[in-house]
Amino acid sequence: MGVMSALAACTTAPARQATPPGSATPTPTLTPTSTPTPTPTPVVALPARIALPGGTLTGLPGEGNLLALTVDDGADSEVVAGYAEFMQRTGFRATFFLNGIYDSWTEQAGVLRPLVESGVAQLANHTFSHPDLTELTDSEVVEELQSNENFIRTTYGVSGAPYFRPPFGYHDDRVDAAAASVGYTQPVLWYGSLSDSGLITADQLRGFADQYLLAQHIVIGHANFPPVLECLDYIQQLVVSRALRTVTLDDVFEVENRPQRP
Repeated sequence: MGVMSALAACTTAPARQATPPGSATPTPTLTPTSTPTPTPTPVVALPARIALPGGTLTGLPGEGNLLALTVDDGADSEVVAGYAEFMQRTGFRATFFLNGIYDSWTEQAGVLRPLVESGVAQLANHTFSHPDLTELTDSEVVEELQSNENFIRTTYGVSGAPYFRPPFGYHDDRVDAAAASVGYTQPVLWYGSLSDSGLITADQLRGFADQYLLAQHIVIGHANFPPVLECLDYIQQLVVSRALRTVTLDDVFEVENRPQRP
């Protein structure tokens, strides 16, 4: 597994690199120029949930055909709305690692709440304002995560715990301990990226989808720029053609002692 560029995960990454794993390029199932007809995600019973494995989560354990798409940030409200419409229309399941600083999560709360309540969408914590947590004091790490937790609970009536994604993928034992002190015990990175934290073309994004949307992968995307909206039906058809089942993290893992609804 090679080193992935931090730019693939965040728009304004410092001049360092995170080290989530990547994967080898498979033979594409679809051509990037195709325009697939959206196919609803099959409604299939999921396997029994398992305990969190501990450590930093970069992929889904074991063998199977599950795919966890995780969507970060939320700088563009129309993109957040587009994801919500796509998920409502197709049943595609995803986990949003949101930053409460972006207005999109308030503006689109009305369309997202039903998806969260049904379990099609899950909300998790990407900090409130997207800082490099390793550059903060312990109390500042806590403040970033707790402020975002408060936003999620107030706006959506759920908790983002225990999952947090450190911006740029940067975390260490000290950061993890500070996060755990407020219920965020599970850092989550990724096993492949759509590389759309910054502006790329739709064809480039489809190429990254071809490369990384594979069984048992946690893949990171972003709700920051419009080209992804041109690719969502392609992503759905790719998932169907590869016989994958999209899941949220809550679909896979059993969480004990999660904070209850406020």
